[in-house]
Amino acid sequence: MRHAILGAGGVGGLVGAALAKSGDAVTLVLRREALKDYPAELSLESPLGSFSVPVERVAQVAQPFDVVWIAVKATHLDAALRSVANTDQIGAIVPLLNGIDHVALLRARFGHDKVVPATIGVESERAAPGKIIHRSKSVRLTVSSLGESRLASTLEKLRQFGFNCQFSSDELKMLWNKLVILAPYALTTTASGLTMGEVFSDPEWRRRIIAAMYEACAVATASGTPMDPADFTRFFDGPPPVARSSMQKDVAAGNPPELDGIAGPILRRAQEHGIDVPVTRELVEMIRGKSTVANRA
Repeated sequence: MRHAILGAGGVGGLVGAALAKSGDAVTLVLRREALKDYPAELSLESPLGSFSVPVERVAQVAQPFDVVWIAVKATHLDAALRSVANTDQIGAIVPLLNGIDHVALLRARFGHDKVVPATIGVESERAAPGKIIHRSKSVRLTVSSLGESRLASTLEKLRQFGFNCQFSSDELKMLWNKLVILAPYALTTTASGLTMGEVFSDPEWRRRIIAAMYEACAVATASGTPMDPADFTRFFDGPPPVARSSMQKDVAAGNPPELDGIAGPILRRAQEHGIDVPVTRELVEMIRGKSTVANRA
């Protein structure tokens, strides 16, 4: 199997390293200016194994690939897609982005069946070009069953590496299942500047994260994907006490947060269905204020 990775960060780098370790051919699609100095291998530190594997590096998807994984952040999606030049010889495009709305955008561009939505739950980050640190004990990868015939062997290789992989026949449920957990987690930790453990130790911030989860479930249900808050409350006790969200790290580093990708689907659908989501709106405004201050600094 030949794989291309758009977005060789914590998630894309982890997937690429695991597939290359399994014996598949992995090509990183990089910004043209980054090609010259980017190492010819991926180095992974992970509870699942630490190693280095060779990878190819290109600036454009112009050759045949069985799978193109899109692992950029929503804020970089448009720029990344400009590097995809030859879609006729791509078997499947698998987006691992946060949120929901990117799926329709990608399908409008590449066709419905070509795009196979997926979600991934993991704490992993790029420490330096080509150096990936995977911190969580597990990786949960869920892929639309639309791609099962094309991706079954790939998921089996990732499963053997240590990923927890499954196919889902309900794409929207798969996407909302992640978002109703991710959005409250990302928004409260970023707005507060606290770790997950600190959020839950503070009565006011604990109230906010639970309220934001209830709001997300209400919006999902009104949008046609029933979500029971009782099914998700337990997940908020799972992350390590020192866990920090990717959005939180972006704001701390002065990078634009994925507010539209993560909070946008909730806010837009809440407005469509006449649902009030005051806590989600409050958290978004707090983060926008922090981002503005960070950019000025």
